[in-house]
Amino acid sequence: MKKLILSIAIISSAFVFGQKKDTNAQLQEANKAAMDAYNAKNYTVAAPKFLEVYNLLKANGQDDKVYMYYAGLNYALANNIDESVKIYTELINSGYTGVQTNYTAKDKKTGQVATYDKGTWDMLKKSSDYIDFKTEQTPSVEADLYETLATLLLNAKKNDEAVAIIEKGLAKFPNNAKLKDFQSTAYYQSGNTDKFVATLKEQLAKNPNDATNWYNLGVMQSKNTASAADAEASFKKAIELKPDFANAYQNLVYAIIGEDEKAVTEINTLRKTKPDDATKLIEARKERFNKALPYAESWYKALPTDVNAVTMLKEIYSITKNQAKMAEMKAKEAELAGKAK
Repeated sequence: MKKLILSIAIISSAFVFGQKKDTNAQLQEANKAAMDAYNAKNYTVAAPKFLEVYNLLKANGQDDKVYMYYAGLNYALANNIDESVKIYTELINSGYTGVQTNYTAKDKKTGQVATYDKGTWDMLKKSSDYIDFKTEQTPSVEADLYETLATLLLNAKKNDEAVAIIEKGLAKFPNNAKLKDFQSTAYYQSGNTDKFVATLKEQLAKNPNDATNWYNLGVMQSKNTASAADAEASFKKAIELKPDFANAYQNLVYAIIGEDEKAVTEINTLRKTKPDDATKLIEARKERFNKALPYAESWYKALPTDVNAVTMLKEIYSITKNQAKMAEMKAKEAELAGKAK
């Protein structure tokens, strides 16, 4: 969350002129409570207090949504997803951008610079007690609204809603890297694998050095036997870019070995009826395990405490008839199992 730049004096000086005294006191009290709670990181208290400030201002003709924005930020920090989603959605639908003009002037006697509303600022220009009249435009937070709302929806597993808001955001900010990343996640979590793969390929076309995206593409390609070779290539690319990528080594090993249980069942079935065919399948299986061996060793090297890596190496050494290495992995497997107890 971005640090709030609001101060109590800003609200009181902007509001006191032309408003009822008791309403202004109520506003200052709510604002002070909001800022105190925020500075104390008590976001559960700060959020509704900022919303109270917004509603008080709105009731008196000042629809300043910056305080609604602060409320949404604090609800998000308080992990109150429903309230935060509600506010961010309303802000986006209202066209809020956060862009506003701040009007400042310096008091000659105290040297203090303060922010005023436009009317007060214009009035102070007529006084000789104030100097250094300046205006400053705040940056837009519109892209941040889409990014935060997308994050909230994804965390809440509201994937279809996340897809909708991300696509809406990308229509306005087509080069927003965060929204592009979120889009991939949203497509994946919503089960739209075709769009997920298409998004990954689009991102890799723009940035071919993203090891994680190559890995994710490999995972998706490995789900279909028709694209098994593509999966291997994607995992190898991820490893090339990130040599200690343990998950990429693991998935590459599985991709090379393929459906081993199915292969073993087929071999056992053919042993009795077609022994020559069974022998061919045995040799092909051994060849696959030999091909997978260096990647399994790299997986173990990258993550030596992973019992799955050790077990896989033990199996590969057994099938490739490396008894010494198999015994070494068997001992390592027992060691890790003992530590896990």
